Amino acid sequence: MKYFTLLFFTFFLVSSQAQSYKHTIKKHRKSYKKTHLENERGPFYHKKKEIKKLRFYAPDENYKVTCQFTRTPDTEVFKMATYSGKTKDYKKYGELTFQINGHDLKLAIYQNIRLLMMPMYKDHLFIPFKDFTNDEATYGGGRYIDIKIGDIKNGELILDLNKAYNPWCAFSDGYNCPVPPRENHLEFKVEAGEKSFAGEKSKAPK
Repeated sequence: MKYFTLLFFTFFLVSSQAQSYKHTIKKHRKSYKKTHLENERGPFYHKKKEIKKLRFYAPDENYKVTCQFTRTPDTEVFKMATYSGKTKDYKKYGELTFQINGHDLKLAIYQNIRLLMMPMYKDHLFIPFKDFTNDEATYGGGRYIDIKIGDIKNGELILDLNKAYNPWCAFSDGYNCPVPPRENHLEFKVEAGEKSFAGEKSKAPK
């Protein structure tokens, strides 16, 4: 009897945690849509009908992983290409190594030099990446994740790929969206986060 009670309690706890995580991602995506609607520079400013065409993978906690972080303090500023043909100044801040479903993966983290000059963004870090879902289930130009320096603790970072989002170029022309550098092209399907837009603009610019 005790065994079945323990089994039921364990199942209930795991189920509750899963529901709690799904609720967390649901809140995150609600906030993401709200930010889109309120940003007058963005492609969805006051476009409630269009915002409904955003699509996402179902929340999957397997894509929330603890990564080992390695700082790269001696890297130089470089020009990161954008899909508009312009470039932006970035610096490599560090590297993340982690595993998902038995796959060893690595992603570089970058700092935007211009944002470093702004007090409200001085701790902002940027992770652009491509993966094997691009041009199929997700936007061909790759996706982004934003984190803060303070998210890195004791040489580790909890990376949640369920929060991966599309650049504005996925929705409209006229934006300078960074092209994920080659070192951040994952030979792996990241079936988490934002999918390709269900509206007209969904292919990556060439």
